[in-house]
Amino acid sequence: MTEIVDSLQQDGLRIVRLRSEHLEVDVAPQVGGRIVGIRHLGSGHEFLWRNSRLRLERCRPGSEYDPNFYGGIDELLPNDIPETIGGVACPDHGELWTRSLDWRIDGRTLLLEGELPQFGLTYERRMRLRADSPHVDFHYRLTNPTGAERHFLWKLHAALAVEEGDVIDCPARQAQVVDLAYSRFSTLRPFAWPHIEGQRADVVPAQNGTVDFFYLFDLQAGRIAWRRESAPPGLRRAPPSGPLRFEYTFDTKVFPCAWLFASYGGLDGHYTIVLEPCSTMPIRVDEAIRHGRCSRLLPGEVLETEVSLYAGPDS
Repeated sequence: MTEIVDSLQQDGLRIVRLRSEHLEVDVAPQVGGRIVGIRHLGSGHEFLWRNSRLRLERCRPGSEYDPNFYGGIDELLPNDIPETIGGVACPDHGELWTRSLDWRIDGRTLLLEGELPQFGLTYERRMRLRADSPHVDFHYRLTNPTGAERHFLWKLHAALAVEEGDVIDCPARQAQVVDLAYSRFSTLRPFAWPHIEGQRADVVPAQNGTVDFFYLFDLQAGRIAWRRESAPPGLRRAPPSGPLRFEYTFDTKVFPCAWLFASYGGLDGHYTIVLEPCSTMPIRVDEAIRHGRCSRLLPGEVLETEVSLYAGPDS
């Protein structure tokens, strides 16, 4: 049995809760449809990281993202870093995260929709919990109602609570550091994921004041996950909750790569990893256009895709 409750609030903003026997998922439509909580009911584990220094609030359009990094799951559309795309000035981390979305309940489905006022794309997300497993299923629809071709970046952006020894699991054959200013490594040369400079980049280190930022590409499957295994000898974990997994599965025709951002204390003291299925690389859309690695919608064109999220035991 699944249900949707729309009478909750957090910091004065509306929260819509989707609930099944397995999961409790909280969504804030007024903050770009941000998912602010995913709790597995069997273990009591909350998968998403949240910035305890910030209230949940809608930021002014054009705000800088990092000082307002609340956590949870945002979506970036139509860009990451501020840039002008096709003559349109696009703000930091795009327009979607600062938009208030319309929402309605359709049976056991939550529908969120809105438009990007500057860039012109319309956005629609349908969310539904499975009754028989800890999955959230998403159906997306992006439309270009403008009279101009639109190139863009679209990225899911899930900030997870982590501990030392957690594992990032992605079937990427190759990876590359995005920016040496956001890296504990010293090369921009592509490498065979996850081994770089004699280290494994897929294992979460202690909170040591570093950051990571990678493109993960040449995917063998559309999947990126976080796993918490049994604690190795000498490493304490509390509370013990057994092996856990948070996993996105997606269509590589829409999201041909995944990005990984991690702050092990290096970004404002935050300790989190961010799993990011992405439609585009590199980070600048204008550069991605030149390399033919960029999403595009012609006037009147529609993009539809399915994404699944699993949050439960790693069995």
